[in-house]
Amino acid sequence: MRTPAALPAALLASTLLAAACGGQGGTGTVANPDAARPAGVEHATLVLDFLPNAVHAGIYRALARGYYRQRNVDLRVIQPTSTADTLRLIDAGKADFGIADAADVADQIGRGRDAQAVMALVQRPLGGVIALRSEGLGSPRDLEGKTVGLTGVPSDTAVLDTAVRSAGGDPGRVHTLTIGFNGVQDLENGKVAAFTGYWPADGVQLQVGGFPITPFKLDEHGGPAYPGLVVFSTRRRIAQDPPLLRAFVAGTYVGYRQTLSDPQGSLQDLLDRNRSLRRPFTTSSLEAYLPLFQADAPAYGTLRQDRLQQLSDWLVGYRLIKKPIAPSRFGTNQFLPAR
Repeated sequence: MRTPAALPAALLASTLLAAACGGQGGTGTVANPDAARPAGVEHATLVLDFLPNAVHAGIYRALARGYYRQRNVDLRVIQPTSTADTLRLIDAGKADFGIADAADVADQIGRGRDAQAVMALVQRPLGGVIALRSEGLGSPRDLEGKTVGLTGVPSDTAVLDTAVRSAGGDPGRVHTLTIGFNGVQDLENGKVAAFTGYWPADGVQLQVGGFPITPFKLDEHGGPAYPGLVVFSTRRRIAQDPPLLRAFVAGTYVGYRQTLSDPQGSLQDLLDRNRSLRRPFTTSSLEAYLPLFQADAPAYGTLRQDRLQQLSDWLVGYRLIKKPIAPSRFGTNQFLPAR
């Protein structure tokens, strides 16, 4: 779970009420996603996974250039108070779409919730173990005998153990310390030798601040190459309003396709709508995210069955979910534009 600065609960509730709440399928695509846009303008709500940042550049481009409006979607973007907030709001039907780590969506499904992904925002896990280059760590095995900071989220231990085991090390010989979301500060201050975090965000923050890093990325150190962030809704909401789903996914798809071809334009759209973002950090972070948006997927947004199966197997192996989740249950590609 990533927890941003708290948004007052009353403001969040009133915003959601003002925005209002706006089929389940396999892995096919629709021939023309625009053909089934809402007949009239529909209000819809998207709850982010975190504070607005570079990974959301395609969404802010689509907002700025009117790609949702052109498809009769009046989209309101909400900042959550925590990742758990995003999951709860979607599950309760108080928002139409959410963004979350695919592992968090899998956890929801494993708990019997109705969540289902409708597209991949990025194609690689964003988590890993981040160390300072000055520590001279050549591999995760070198973390033996050192202290690694964890947020306290159960999947952190799985990320750390996977990386250390992949390098032939013994996770039991790594000292861990629960530090919440203070990894950047604690690493800079020497409180920990490394910490689990999002390398295109936390890692880039360190680099921009003058602290070169050595990132041990999960998918490069024994972990599954699953989609790090997905857009999700519920199967009930999907079945209720397929035109809204198609229109939203189509607008988002165009926003990210154009971000890949014109990142500077999307960067400016993001900065214009989020004046608190710092340009040097956001620029560097977007550069880190760009190769991850599509990676080796056949098209932007595609949920690959093999990668979802890898995620399920990994989560079961670390007892983060009780039983496997079929890729077709996890997500659908039916709303993506045909290639």
